[in-house]
Amino acid sequence: MRAIAELPHKDCKISLFSMNQKFIIKFEQGVLEQTYKISELDIVNGINGVFQLLDDDFIQTVINRFTTMRQDFKDAFDRFEEQY
Repeated sequence: MRAIAELPHKDCKISLFSMNQKFIIKFEQGVLEQTYKISELDIVNGINGVFQLLDDDFIQTVINRFTTMRQDFKDAFDRFEEQY
């Protein structure tokens, strides 16, 4: 996997990789991450096309999902701690 770009954002780290003719888009926030894969053939204009795909609405949805993921993990950890 080869890192090819980063997109600055105040709420999460956004990295773009290339591997096996796919773009891999990775969002990170603390210990959580979300990864999306798309064929390079499906994106017009290469890296710039990926950046166009990552519009404000999509990024906001990803950030909201981090909140849900964090709560889901906290709930699971709380249940785990109750057992011990």
